[in-house]
This record gives sequence, structure tokens and C-alpha cells, in this order.
Amino acid sequence: MGAYEDKRETCGTICMKYLLFTFNFLFWLAGGGVMAVGVWTLVEKSAYISLLPSKTYAASAYILVLAGAIVMVTGVLGCCATFKEQRRMLRVYFVLLLCIFLLEVLAGVLAYIYYQQLNKELKTSLRDTMMQKYHQSDQEHVTWAVDKLQQEFMCCGSNSSSDWAQSKYILSFNAMSRVVPDSCCKTYTEGCGNRDHPSNIYKVEGGCITKLENFILDHLKIIGAVGVGIACVQVIGMVFTCGLYRSLKADPL
Repeated sequence: MGAYEDKRETCGTICMKYLLFTFNFLFWLAGGGVMAVGVWTLVEKSAYISLLPSKTYAASAYILVLAGAIVMVTGVLGCCATFKEQRRMLRVYFVLLLCIFLLEVLAGVLAYIYYQQLNKELKTSLRDTMMQKYHQSDQEHVTWAVDKLQQEFMCCGSNSSSDWAQSKYILSFNAMSRVVPDSCCKTYTEGCGNRDHPSNIYKVEGGCITKLENFILDHLKIIGAVGVGIACVQVIGMVFTCGLYRSLKADPL
């Protein structure tokens, strides 16, 4: 009877080991994907981050990068702990999984919170940013971000092209009789902002606010879904880890 129980325990341990190893391999790949989403958000879309007064959007992306890096390291540790069958390593692995779980949930919660307040924030901040900071000294990053926004999303002004009439830049000598920045033009050329006509200037209903809001909302959905999705998967990993931990004998002193 005792031999049968030992054999059953051995079979269960082996199955648990391979399940946990498979999970760790997939987990390691998922970590790379999570980190890639965070890095892509920060590198490719950093221009638009500078137009937002709140740092919540950037914080969510940074958390994903950190969590993804830890996931990849943890995946390797999990494989080692699984095949060496060391309970101490499994304890460390479980704690790391729990920390990553909390990080991923935090990224998802931040994305959800910012999702709720984004519209109000953009309405109160984007127009002021364009009017007060565009083409001003020490605000080159804002100027570049606004030009990129208007060209990439084919829009002009915060709510409409008429917003630019009150901007510091357009009212200054540096504008050289422009009525809108050149980045508002459908065909970008030096000085094209002198002619405010629908054939020359983007006349988009809702202006750049609507375009930027939709863009960021889509990315917040991705950040939130990735964070919560990986967190849910980690629950499975923690269950497997507990199962293997209980099936192993205590480490020798």
C-alpha cells in the first residue's frame, strides 16, 4: 500500500513539474510581449505623452516594462526551481509571481482610472498647451509633439483650426503672417500656414482633442487588457507552484 502511494505521489510530482515547466516557458514568452507593449508605448508614442499633464498613462507603460522584465527573469528561475525540486527556490518563485501579479493589476487599475478621466483632462489642458507653449523657448518637445499630432492625425487646433488665432505663436512676429502652424497643412511646405482654407488646412470636426483621445483610449485598453490578462494567467502559475511545493519533501538542512 505504501509503495502504491509513493508511486502515485511520484507520478503526480512529475506531472506537476512538466505542467509548471510548460507554464514557465509560456510565461517567459508572455513577459517579452508585456515588455514590448510597454517599450513601444514609451518609445513610439512618447510625443503624445508630453501633451498630457497627468503621468498616469506613462506610469502604466513603465509598470508594464518593469513587470515584463521581472516576468522573463522569473520564468528562468521557475524552470530551475521546477527541475531541481527545491522548495526554497519555489518559495522565492511564488513570491516573485505574487509581486508581478500585483504590478500587473496596478497597471490595469491605473489604465482604467485614467480611461475615466481622460476626456475631462484633455479638454482642460490640450488647448492651453497649444496656445501657451507651442513654438516658445524651452518648449521644443511640445512644439514637436503638436506638429506630429496635427500631421499624423490630420487635424488642426485643439477643437478647430480657429483656436490658433489666440496662440502666442500666431500673435508673435515669428509667425510671419501665418494663421495656423504649417503642420496644419494637408501638404506640408514652409509657410503654407498663411492660407486658412479647407483646401489647404485640415478642418476636422472635434479637432485634435477627439483624435488624440480616441488614440490614447485604444492604447489604454491594450495596457489594461495586457496587465489584467497576464495577472489572471499568473494565478494558474501560483496554483501549479503550490501543488508542486506540497508534493515535494522538505529540503534537507
